[in-house]
Amino acid sequence: MNPPGGATDDVVLALPPNAPRTPSRPWLRALARGLLRLGGWRMVGRFPDLEKVVLIGAPHSSNWDGVWGYLAKFALGLDIHVLAKRELFWWPLGPVLRRLGVIPVDRGAARGLIEQVVERFDREERFWLGIAPEGTRKRVERWKPGFWKIASAAGVPVLPAYFHYPDKVIGIGEPFQLSGDMDADIARIRAWYAPWQGRHHGV
Repeated sequence: MNPPGGATDDVVLALPPNAPRTPSRPWLRALARGLLRLGGWRMVGRFPDLEKVVLIGAPHSSNWDGVWGYLAKFALGLDIHVLAKRELFWWPLGPVLRRLGVIPVDRGAARGLIEQVVERFDREERFWLGIAPEGTRKRVERWKPGFWKIASAAGVPVLPAYFHYPDKVIGIGEPFQLSGDMDADIARIRAWYAPWQGRHHGV
């Protein structure tokens, strides 16, 4: 069971014109594609032609999700960012994290996390942010609502991506437009994830 669009002839999907891109590194894209292919992974679905989204990834049940996810990012040449606390950005890790698209956030700043991220959405012409809504590798009864609050405040849709380990598939669904009802929106999005199975659990 896959979203419309199915698999491509390659292991990754095509990026539409408005998706943010990293500087061209053909060797890195080729290497990442080769490693995904070697691991038996492929992508299905279709990326929306949008300049700004909050992309969520689930089920998150293993550190391997990050490995396959970053390989997909490199293979696509997609400029997508994730958040991390500013304390992690010490030398020499800081420059590496920034090259990987990680954004430092100051949890002690007068402006809250959501305000800091929304400011980045406002400032950038194209900006995709990736978040794991479960917030942990364990199965949880409630998702953390941060992704919804950021998307709602920034006025951008939520793009669902999933890891389905039985078929070694990374899937992209259709964007969710938020209604303003946080609990109803999160329940609707989480229900969409019901068929997909992570390495150790589903949602």
